[in-house]
Amino acid sequence: MTYLNSFLFAGFVCLIGQIILDNTKLTAGHITSMFVVIGALLDTFSIYDEIIKYVGGGALVPITSFGHSLIHGALSKANDFGVIGLIMGMFDLTAAGITSAIIFTFVFTLTFNPKD
Repeated sequence: MTYLNSFLFAGFVCLIGQIILDNTKLTAGHITSMFVVIGALLDTFSIYDEIIKYVGGGALVPITSFGHSLIHGALSKANDFGVIGLIMGMFDLTAAGITSAIIFTFVFTLTFNPKD
């Protein structure tokens, strides 16, 4: 049953993304960013952890898990080190690659101009 729940959850996330992509003028980058923020918000209120308990690894595959990883690391370090722990936690464990991708993207966005 866990396999079915994992498959259905990941498929549901993909379905939502495809519906948004087909019916709005948002690009794939906008939708990806939106899903990362949604995952972060769900983890802030400990909802994403409950989803992981119910669907298993299927909740760790979609893009929403990236936001979960960022916030989960930041909040765990914030409990130990206070405000500076928020920044430290973003660079902890699996969030290191995600955070570096976000920082590099931000720097490249400020540095380069897109072509038409």
